[in-house]
Amino acid sequence: MIPAVFEYDVAESPEHAIELLGRYGEEAKILAGGQSLLPLMKLRFATPSALVDIGRLSELDYVRDDGDRVVIGATTGYEDVHRNELVRQHCPILADAAGEVGDPQVRHMGTIGGAVAHGDPASDIASTLVTLDAELAVRGPAGERAVAARDFFKSPFETDLGAQDLVTEVRVPKVSGVGWSYMKFHPREQDWAIVGVAALIERSNGGISRASVTLTNMGPTPLRAASVEQALADGEEVAQAAQAATDGTSPVDDVFASSEYRRYLAPILVRRAIEEAMGR
Repeated sequence: MIPAVFEYDVAESPEHAIELLGRYGEEAKILAGGQSLLPLMKLRFATPSALVDIGRLSELDYVRDDGDRVVIGATTGYEDVHRNELVRQHCPILADAAGEVGDPQVRHMGTIGGAVAHGDPASDIASTLVTLDAELAVRGPAGERAVAARDFFKSPFETDLGAQDLVTEVRVPKVSGVGWSYMKFHPREQDWAIVGVAALIERSNGGISRASVTLTNMGPTPLRAASVEQALADGEEVAQAAQAATDGTSPVDDVFASSEYRRYLAPILVRRAIEEAMGR
């Protein structure tokens, strides 16, 4: 199909992008890699009045060491995140999750900032950032603010971004030496996760001292599996703790799977992800 008519402008800087968003109004959208937005436009599920292209902003394409964090610019591609040695050393779960996104074409075109701003509850990147307790830098007319990834996602495709806001940076705590796993079930390699699990496990004295577990596509946003985390903290066996994976979830029925099937899968994938994280 053909998208509806829209205006198009190229931003020369983050500040220019914010200015253009204000000029075109609330129905304008940021275009980065376009791997999520353009298919929706072709199907006319999204009909923005204008696209503000930030894909050429090289100043937002970087990965750098920031002490106890790794900082990633918003226009950095999935494949660059996947292969970057700094990310692989200090945040291997994020490098792994980036390598699970779509197919090679998508990974070379799509951006980490675009994944965050799109707000898809099936996003591998979003769930991983929530598990990592990452922070997002958001710039708007009033300046820059920091938003915890856990608070950023509000409902399907709705985030904490205002009409003139732009994600500029993703700040990820270093987790070197922590056990990790990103695991998802999908029919084909390039498909969205029917269910996914991001898990970080810290161990001491032979047991689990801290667990961070987030579910992909089990609700309107990435969901921390708080009941699983608490059960592990209380000393329950992994298999038993994983049975609490569906607490507080609200999976949808769609063409890929029923909500019942997702509820069946979640405890299985949670158990496997935790066991894999414990073995790293």
